[in-house]
Amino acid sequence: MKINTLVDLYLEQVHDMHSCEEQIIKALPKMIETAHHPELKDLFKTHLEQTRAHLVRLDQILGELRRPSNSKVCAAAAGLIEEMEEVMEYEGDEETRDAGLICAAQKIEHYEIASYGCLRTYATMLGRTEEAGLLEVSLEEEKHSDVALTKLAVSVINTAAMA
Repeated sequence: MKINTLVDLYLEQVHDMHSCEEQIIKALPKMIETAHHPELKDLFKTHLEQTRAHLVRLDQILGELRRPSNSKVCAAAAGLIEEMEEVMEYEGDEETRDAGLICAAQKIEHYEIASYGCLRTYATMLGRTEEAGLLEVSLEEEKHSDVALTKLAVSVINTAAMA
């Protein structure tokens, strides 16, 4: 694949995030089911709804670019979700598994934060102001999810896992 311009890179990365969000939407129901702590289940449920909204925004951007979503598979998301699935299979203490779920979920959040930050910057530089605004909303939601996971881990889950 040839990437010669920032527009090319932007489009490629929008497709990458589209794939990422599709994969996360498929993984989150199992994450919700596997989580033991009710607050963690709720955070995952909230993130599922946000992820669906992220996908709608990406579809809107692809529509503005007059490009359909493609069959690209985000390899990073696939790898991070594979790690998450390994954590979901842990046997033993539920609180410790929940701590592992938070760690795996935050790895995914950090990937999304980096990706949406770059996409927003590209859109801004390309004068695609409306798209930059859509990407900013998704970026802020990802940051909020990361903070919420950290607060839950520090205040409850990690302490329970130590007991």
